[in-house]
Amino acid sequence: MTHPDPTLFGHDPWWLILLKAVAIFAFLMLNVLAAILIERKLLGRMQMRFGPNRVGPNGLLQSVVDGVKLALKEGLIPAGVDKFVYLAAPVIAVIPAFIAFAVIPMGGEVSIFGHRTALQLTDMPVAVLYILAATSIGVYGIVLAGWASGSTYPLLGGLRSSAQVISYEIAMALSFVAVFIYAGTMSTSGIVASQDKLWYLFPLLPSFLVYVTSMVGETNRAPFDLPEAEGELVGGFHTEYSSIKFAMFMLAEYVNMVTVSSLATTLFLGGWHAPWPINMWDGANTGWWPLLWYVGKVWMFMFLYFWLRATLPRLRYDQFMALGWKVLIPVSLIWIIIVSVTRTMRNQGVDALTTGLTAVALVVAALLVFAIWRSVRARRSETIPVQTPSGFFPVPPLPGRSASESGQASNSSKETAHA
Repeated sequence: MTHPDPTLFGHDPWWLILLKAVAIFAFLMLNVLAAILIERKLLGRMQMRFGPNRVGPNGLLQSVVDGVKLALKEGLIPAGVDKFVYLAAPVIAVIPAFIAFAVIPMGGEVSIFGHRTALQLTDMPVAVLYILAATSIGVYGIVLAGWASGSTYPLLGGLRSSAQVISYEIAMALSFVAVFIYAGTMSTSGIVASQDKLWYLFPLLPSFLVYVTSMVGETNRAPFDLPEAEGELVGGFHTEYSSIKFAMFMLAEYVNMVTVSSLATTLFLGGWHAPWPINMWDGANTGWWPLLWYVGKVWMFMFLYFWLRATLPRLRYDQFMALGWKVLIPVSLIWIIIVSVTRTMRNQGVDALTTGLTAVALVVAALLVFAIWRSVRARRSETIPVQTPSGFFPVPPLPGRSASESGQASNSSKETAHA
């Protein structure tokens, strides 16, 4: 094994730090281009149709052409927006998506131009909390975009996103706690090193399931794409955006997908460690081979994103919030207590608890899956009565109008339609 020495971080020459930062940026951009194309191809096949197949060999250049098209389109700024906040929101959304990747370990020690260095830009004692803090800032871009647009539906999308991210970040943070207790560190490289023999997927299966559910909600992806639900909110928080500003929101979404997938790989799937039976080969975790295992695990989660989008319908908002607050958070709290007791007993010399913890994890995971299924199914049959006065459409007031004026406009539209 070539686990990086903690003393390596912070002592690389400036040119090597710059080289690794540029390499991470290029890696994320290439992953975004590939993810957009592969997602469209997979969705096409799953829906029994062709995906992109015109631009380049078998449509391989479609993502590049779409990016160029968005960059060359005219950037319109609607009248009545808060211009500074309106222009700053896409930047606020995309920058945290990139900086969160700085502490992700992509491999062990390698030699670059004669210098021994880790395939990781940097590390810190609270690296996982740094990722959580960085990704939390991204929601400000969405909220400010909805507010600054001066339109009703983007504002509703921004409000939905703020409630969604707060709810699911609590569950996500609680899923981290079990890993911290079991590994004894919050450093990403330390967590990967502690999974040398056993991946945390097995003893901490409930935390893994909670995290996977939370990461889909955190990135606003189907079936949890409520902030940009096209059928309800036109396009959601980015309705009033076009050109490169719209492209920055899409870039932030896909980079966040790669980041949370990388974090799932780091915390639960052994990071860059080779899977069984490849790990039986002595050189599997040396040199540049770990980078291959890491990328393969990340793309396994990316495929899960695409599969969910093609398979599951969008949840109602009350179903979505109930899942986070009534299922994921209580299960996470109970599971943390179980892991804490088990860890304490192991520290006191009872070493035969790993098998027992794995068995308990399977039971808790089965109960979690059943609770999610029961929660969604129970609410699917519910009907929500809507008390609407006769001849009145329950629409929110438009910008610059009072509720009564908006109601009068709706009534006049209805009378015109009847006439």
